[in-house]
Amino acid sequence: MTDEKFVFSSTAKRRLLILAVVGVVLLVIGIFTTMNAGGHEAVEAAGHGADAAAGHGAEAAGHGEVAEGHHEAGWLQRLYANLWFHNVYFAGIALIGVFFVAVQYVAQAGWSAPIKRIPLAFGNWLPIAGVLMLVIWLVASHDLFHWTHKELYEVGGPKFDEIIYGKKAFLNTGFYLFRMVLYFALWYTFFRWMRKEILQEDLTGSTQHWFKLIRISAGFIVIFAVTSSTSAWDWILSIDTHWFSTMIGWYVFASWWVAGLAAITLITIYLKEQGYLKMVNSNHLHDLGKFVFGFSIFWTYIWISQYLLIYYANIPEESVYFFERLNSDQYAPVFYVILLMNFVFPFLALMTRDSKRHVMFLKIVCSVVLVGHWLDFYLMVTPGTMKENGSFGWMEIGMAMIYLSAFLFVILSNMAKVPLVAKNHPLLEESLHHHI
Repeated sequence: MTDEKFVFSSTAKRRLLILAVVGVVLLVIGIFTTMNAGGHEAVEAAGHGADAAAGHGAEAAGHGEVAEGHHEAGWLQRLYANLWFHNVYFAGIALIGVFFVAVQYVAQAGWSAPIKRIPLAFGNWLPIAGVLMLVIWLVASHDLFHWTHKELYEVGGPKFDEIIYGKKAFLNTGFYLFRMVLYFALWYTFFRWMRKEILQEDLTGSTQHWFKLIRISAGFIVIFAVTSSTSAWDWILSIDTHWFSTMIGWYVFASWWVAGLAAITLITIYLKEQGYLKMVNSNHLHDLGKFVFGFSIFWTYIWISQYLLIYYANIPEESVYFFERLNSDQYAPVFYVILLMNFVFPFLALMTRDSKRHVMFLKIVCSVVLVGHWLDFYLMVTPGTMKENGSFGWMEIGMAMIYLSAFLFVILSNMAKVPLVAKNHPLLEESLHHHI
């Protein structure tokens, strides 16, 4: 059972290629649809911009000007927003894979020994995500981030923004790019370090690798605790530059974490159905189901804490974030659908013990959770970049299919390069007799 080797079959590769091709077709359809609708949207946007400027003063006028720029860009602006939120979403899932492995070592958990290679493989996406993030930033930063416009920092100028000017020590291109490179460098370095020790353990069978991995994982968790929050400030919070939330780091982490757990569960089930992971039984699936169930509630706790604090205080510079999303025909439905998909459905579906051990239940719930948190990141990014010109359709679905196919190809191809089960893991016997 410990000599299993995953084979990335030509059939699986062909299916991922078909998924990518369909995604490209849908993306192109979405782009042409947006281009054809662009003229009408621009006229409508001009009216919205004028109303906003009249109602909210100089600050809203500034935002109106940026919104007009968005409408002029049309499909290109929407494409950039799609690239950004998809890259943040999948980079987060890759990072969570490494974090999950680190948590298992620090906790000295035995139950997860047969499945650790699955989340570990997620880390292979990190360098790709880092390169994509850097390229997207260099190409589209002015369209995605309001604070990157130089005229906002010209004291006494017509577009001077005092709030953004006060944040220039943190929000400046050089320091921002340095942080971005540092995040991915640290994450990937720790991933490679952990992977090296894990594979060495297969060869030598010495427990010294296991004890070393505990120390490495502890260091990674400390790094992760800081960088997962600061990257959320950079990649999500700074889009709505005037808005602030002390809980955004926790919120982004919670969304990444639940999505990552759902992805680990689905791939585990897929491998199990393909005849692999003979050590994994309903007890292991039960544990994964409990993680998805419990942390869906955790995400909801963070969501409601952030929302209620802002709702209760009713401070304009805080409440504007939810105002833009709840008072829009485009975003309001997504706002409520997210609560149903990320809390109500997984809470009710996974409440019983049997449901957490039933493969079909887990596949349905985890698929819904992945889509729900994908929509969550859409709602974090698109309203801040596109304002009232945001939309949802074939472009978003096509982009998701392209990213998903590429992500799965990288994960599965790397899983095929190493043994699927850590045969010399010191707690493997405990996992074999795991029962709950």
